[in-house]
Amino acid sequence: MTALDPFERRPRAPNVAVPDAGLAPGAPDDGVGPTLGPPAPRRTRRRRALVVLAVLGPGLIAANAGNDAGGIATYASAGAQFGYRTLFLMVLVTVALVVVQEMSARLGAFTGEGLVSLIREQFPLRAAALAVVCLIVANLGLVVSEFAGVGAAFELFGVSRYLSVPIAALVLWAMVVFGSYRYAERMFLMLGLAFVAYPVAAILGHPRWAAVGAQTAWPHFVASEPFLLLAVAIVGTTITPYMQLYQAAAVADRGLGPEDYPLVRLDTIVGTIVAEIVSMAIIIATAAVIGGTGALGSAEDAAKALEPAVGSAAKVLFGIGLLGASALAAAVVPLSTAYAISEAAGVERSVSSKFTEAPVFLGLFTAQIVIGAAVALAPGNLIKLLINTQVLNGLIAPVILGFILVLANRREVLGDAVNGPRFRVLATICVAVVSLLAVAVVVQTVVSWIR
Repeated sequence: MTALDPFERRPRAPNVAVPDAGLAPGAPDDGVGPTLGPPAPRRTRRRRALVVLAVLGPGLIAANAGNDAGGIATYASAGAQFGYRTLFLMVLVTVALVVVQEMSARLGAFTGEGLVSLIREQFPLRAAALAVVCLIVANLGLVVSEFAGVGAAFELFGVSRYLSVPIAALVLWAMVVFGSYRYAERMFLMLGLAFVAYPVAAILGHPRWAAVGAQTAWPHFVASEPFLLLAVAIVGTTITPYMQLYQAAAVADRGLGPEDYPLVRLDTIVGTIVAEIVSMAIIIATAAVIGGTGALGSAEDAAKALEPAVGSAAKVLFGIGLLGASALAAAVVPLSTAYAISEAAGVERSVSSKFTEAPVFLGLFTAQIVIGAAVALAPGNLIKLLINTQVLNGLIAPVILGFILVLANRREVLGDAVNGPRFRVLATICVAVVSLLAVAVVVQTVVSWIR
């Protein structure tokens, strides 16, 4: 086992501080491992670059999965309604997401366990059970929406969803069930390449870059109810519980430990920032062409709206991005649920395991893929399902985020890697604000029902 091969799973003791033994006198601890004298600068830079590339995975995948079909529609609608005015809000959301995802990754690296497993050990069983039940229902609704997104993406290219959705479901299922974690992660990263389509679309839209920069660096909010509701929707679609559950579980499943934490942290921060740049690109792309024209109903509407400026490339770019986003989330969301339930039950949970070794984990993943694809193909209005799903996410987000904050503050869980005083204050503010906005989603939806 070397630092360049972090995929191998290995036993480790939890609550262990990052080791510093084996360093040459006076050499900095870069998190890569012991050094023997000063290596050549070029070789050192090359080695560090390879190590960074080797460890990139859980953080980037979790953050990218947040840019799912619902997220694309929300960001596109933000650009269409309010132009570039929500870009500053995206900066604030990015900070909060980095904080939350970093705590999740740290818990996975220093304990070797997923979030639900830690919740089961540290909190009353009823609290953990309630969170898991809500998560199952909410995530199942998200899986349906992701397969609906896959179907919508293929329909942009003239392929029926009744053909594309079953094939996509079979491919995603086989990729996880018959592959190892290393293989599945590489496939997830390849799906993430589709997000390049959105920055390209933003550039082709010829935005006013001075306005983009100004409204990214300084708030230009609108004092209106529609802007407030959209701001809440942006926060709700950007920071969702399955992202934190997958982050911690994937770090543990990959076998990354305390000695790997500097690179795990880098993966989390870089992955989150890259994903949020993609989100901002969606806003910029739609704002540049149709900013101020009103809300959009879907990413398909955004693709059609961009055609006057980008031409046929709009449909291709948004179709590729939507397909990659939906397929990635269609795999990550059911995996996060399978991790959570398996952790709660205390059974084997690993993508690298065979079906006979982890029947509950892989069985849960299989069931969600089948149900999600089947419901996505069924006739009927999926909008109500998605609304109810957002309500459940709004209910469980404060609970999950609260668990994460308390766990990351407990020295008996993380030892010396516990939240420091300044980070604790920042994390508390982020969790409180996001939780407040998540509750606002629920209130907003219930009020709309009454009206």
